[in-house]
Amino acid sequence: MEHSGQKLDKYYIKKVDADKKSIYCHHDLMGELFVPTHKHDKAQLLYAEGDVVFVTTETKTYFLPARHFIWIPSGVAHSIEPKSESVTMRNLYFPVEKDEDDFYKVEGIYPVNNLLLQMMLFTNRWNGDLKKGSPNFAIAKAIKAILPQICLTNLPLELPQPKDPRLSKILRHIENNLGETILFAEVAHQFGYSERSLYRLFQKDLNMSFIQYYTIRRILKAIELLLERKLSVKEVAQEVGYSSVPTFSNTFFKFLGQRPSDYLNGEDILRTK
Repeated sequence: MEHSGQKLDKYYIKKVDADKKSIYCHHDLMGELFVPTHKHDKAQLLYAEGDVVFVTTETKTYFLPARHFIWIPSGVAHSIEPKSESVTMRNLYFPVEKDEDDFYKVEGIYPVNNLLLQMMLFTNRWNGDLKKGSPNFAIAKAIKAILPQICLTNLPLELPQPKDPRLSKILRHIENNLGETILFAEVAHQFGYSERSLYRLFQKDLNMSFIQYYTIRRILKAIELLLERKLSVKEVAQEVGYSSVPTFSNTFFKFLGQRPSDYLNGEDILRTK
């Protein structure tokens, strides 16, 4: 199966919104390596397995880990970039309905529990438009309906895009030194700031503190390393600058709601069938 833009006929631009009332399904097993910025009238549920997927909107980059999904509301411009070809993606596109739950109006990343996994597995052979009134449409609609009830924690797995070029340099420095312990005071000194002015720059541009940004970046890197399955949890902790495995494990749990070892041993259901 070829995955050039021509063969796919840019389904996400032409076909998703062609039938306004259908739920559209596209299941990408091969991993198209870049879907450029686009938007659609339907809201999108994108579920991923195998590796991290980067979803970039105008203001943020979301890190979608394996066995999680991102909800993208109607009309939000975004690009999609799987980290590697081992990513499997499942897309369901839903028409917007009147008086919808507020859940559907907000971008967010959520873990997939066993119930949702089984429902997603049911959609394995679907492709294209699911017509209103068909059994598959009813099942897809049930998937959408259950989300606000089971997805209670919107995981903070996104980083804002810096607007200030001075900050871009500092964020690159963090990126390149995730295995070291990076101290705020040292970063301020190295880049010629007082701690107070650098603190203000982070808050003003990114709406978060240095430590918040640094912690999220370390955990996101840890997720990527765990998915490669080459290192132990202890080695992953060291790679992202944690000398204490319990501290790393507790921080990881705070972000993903599961321990690194549980995440490492998680099952990929789409590939097992």
